[in-house]
Amino acid sequence: MEQKHIFQGVATALVTPMKEDGVDYEALGRMIDWQIASGINALVVCATTGEAPTLTDNEHCKVLEFAIQRSGHRIPIIAGTGSNDTGHAIMMTQFACAIGADAVLCVTPYYNRPTQSGLIASFTAIADAATAPVILYNVPSRTGTNIEPETYQQLAEHPNIRAVKEASGRLPKIMETFRRVGDKLDIYSGNDDQILPLLALGGKGVISVLSNVMPARTAELCRRFFDGDVAGAAKLQLELLPLIQALFSQTSPIPVKAALARMGMIEERLRLPLTPMEEPFRSKLYARMAELGLI
Repeated sequence: MEQKHIFQGVATALVTPMKEDGVDYEALGRMIDWQIASGINALVVCATTGEAPTLTDNEHCKVLEFAIQRSGHRIPIIAGTGSNDTGHAIMMTQFACAIGADAVLCVTPYYNRPTQSGLIASFTAIADAATAPVILYNVPSRTGTNIEPETYQQLAEHPNIRAVKEASGRLPKIMETFRRVGDKLDIYSGNDDQILPLLALGGKGVISVLSNVMPARTAELCRRFFDGDVAGAAKLQLELLPLIQALFSQTSPIPVKAALARMGMIEERLRLPLTPMEEPFRSKLYARMAELGLI
């Protein structure tokens, strides 16, 4: 029997709006409502873009609870629960499952740099503890470790491991992953500049930073592809490429928070060690936003 997809299309890797004294829940609620009204297919909360590494456990749990309640089952909520401590990842995964998250997103352990055997053991332990589907998150530029295609092949045998956010950017490796597990795991692009290439390989969508600021257009890109308008999807991918490049010109989520603040959606607050966007990157970002009518 064919597995049900967690989502198909676009899941926004949502920022966590901040105030001076903590999380800005009013802005977070506005963001969630706007994203859903704009046609986004799912939301990822408390992951890298949501600055999970600098949220306290209490904040992390409260943001997840808030997002699940605010969404009201309108779209799936995917909880970021990964950690470089497998025990902590298990604890957060169990919490997210208990409060009704539709899936969990688990990043490869960062800094520790485990072997491939270590990745298998860690992800298996997390998946064993989960009661919701698990999405593996591969982003070696931030973690120092790549999930190899052979490793995906072993992990795909676990019934709770259902999908992959693939943000390595390494197309030959990604193609090999599709060859080995494309019929067992849903594969989502984790890079906004590679949405169309991964869709063309059989991907089910994207977990996107871009869609924080352009949710409707990002959703349209995927919708065009799935409707058979590949040329139209390609046209949109290329039109959005300069903005995508600007959104990753400094460490994410620095640029996307600058963009959202310029749009009046949130305050431009980040937690150290992240600091506000610098020149000339900020001016270039605003120029790309102006070209697309965002400001």
